[in-house]
Amino acid sequence: MIRLYDYWRSSAAYRVRIALNLKGLAYESVPVNLLAAEHTAEDNLARNPQGLVPTLEIDGATLTQSVAIIDYLDATRPDPALLPSDPLGRARALAGALAVTSDIHPIANLRVLKRLETQFGADQPAKEDWYRHWVRTGFDALETIAKAAEGPFLGGPAPGLADICLVPQMYNARRFEMQVDAWPTLVAVDAACTTLPAFAAAHPDRCKP
Repeated sequence: MIRLYDYWRSSAAYRVRIALNLKGLAYESVPVNLLAAEHTAEDNLARNPQGLVPTLEIDGATLTQSVAIIDYLDATRPDPALLPSDPLGRARALAGALAVTSDIHPIANLRVLKRLETQFGADQPAKEDWYRHWVRTGFDALETIAKAAEGPFLGGPAPGLADICLVPQMYNARRFEMQVDAWPTLVAVDAACTTLPAFAAAHPDRCKP
């Protein structure tokens, strides 16, 4: 049994859902409600010391951090491959993925926005402006990276790790009413991904409790 501790709107959990679907792996989804602070409960902290989602139980192990989880899935279930086997291709794929997971998502996610409110008194418009600033900065760079890809995906002819990371971030950008047409290559990649059943089935609207 593969068990995913999940929150339907979590970008990181969304990534893992896509990867599991692409690999054709059945799993049990266990909701962890971030808005109800269930991620801070003792049982979740025992699984995930950071108090985050996702957590994946698989092969008798408990894994955290979406990119690490996906890397494990790719190493143990290599078909289809989500990262290139050649070192240069792998480095470029990781660079695209980390542009989202390291440079956009961490400073624009729910806990950062809450901290802006509680520590600095930021109101909703100020928090949304913060979010949009960092997404815009990251997407500007990603658009350049995407133009160099052979397409239709960031991973080339088939979706890979970078695409898995991009799609949830595009979903969030639209949720914050960003005009994503400023990044036409990213929009095209996102559209190509979302036509695939593995991506569609992982969409938050399909996973909402």
